[in-house]
Amino acid sequence: MAVVFKRMLQALGVGGPSVETELASPNCRPGGYLEGRIEVRGGDRAIDVEYVAIALRTRVEMVTGDAAYEGDQEFQRQRLTGSFTLEPGAHHDLAFRLDVPWETPITELYGQRLHGMTMGLTTELEVARAVDNSDLDAVAVHPLPAQERILDALLRLGFRFNRADVERGRVYGVHQALPFYQEIEFFPPSAYAGRIDQLELTFLPMPERLQVVLEADRRRGQPATGRDTVGRFDVDYQTFDQVDWIAELDRRLRR
Repeated sequence: MAVVFKRMLQALGVGGPSVETELASPNCRPGGYLEGRIEVRGGDRAIDVEYVAIALRTRVEMVTGDAAYEGDQEFQRQRLTGSFTLEPGAHHDLAFRLDVPWETPITELYGQRLHGMTMGLTTELEVARAVDNSDLDAVAVHPLPAQERILDALLRLGFRFNRADVERGRVYGVHQALPFYQEIEFFPPSAYAGRIDQLELTFLPMPERLQVVLEADRRRGQPATGRDTVGRFDVDYQTFDQVDWIAELDRRLRR
């Protein structure tokens, strides 16, 4: 179902142009795409437009020294035009198909938004070195089938979803293209009492395989302190449904 977002470009003054962005669907998966159209309408005077672009943005946590803060991070961008003159009352229709990077964080699980996640498409128009950005138009990123199977296995083991966030940085020992990664946090069931305070799951999909990293915050008094990597493994998209993931994850968590 198409979703339409319409707004006046207030930064360009009263009587300025307007932009209408229509997504064929706001739903996508990592490695997929979003498609739609943008209509730029002229205002009451001619303006010179440098370009029209679209971009995917998400909320990212960044750490500098002892301080942590959050900010929007652009991670996929596409220019739709070069420079042109937008005449009064003129209409420009721009079709687009924007690739969604494989490592794009997921935002949805079983039809519900993951608490802590922000993801959206922004439309950008630059006029005379002044850039007018739209607000984020919400995009829903659903898990790949292999991701969904692992998430489902954790829930069946009794893990309870806490929250998800995106952190700027790199994960050791895996291939990573984007400058950030997602952590999906779970509270453990009683079966793991005395072993794990919290489980953190990171997916780093690639075209040919899914990279999975499991990390646990261990209970105080355990021989190891701080974060402990429980598992780092790859999942084959062709054979993932042949694995008993409940048994496999339980084995990794108890090992």
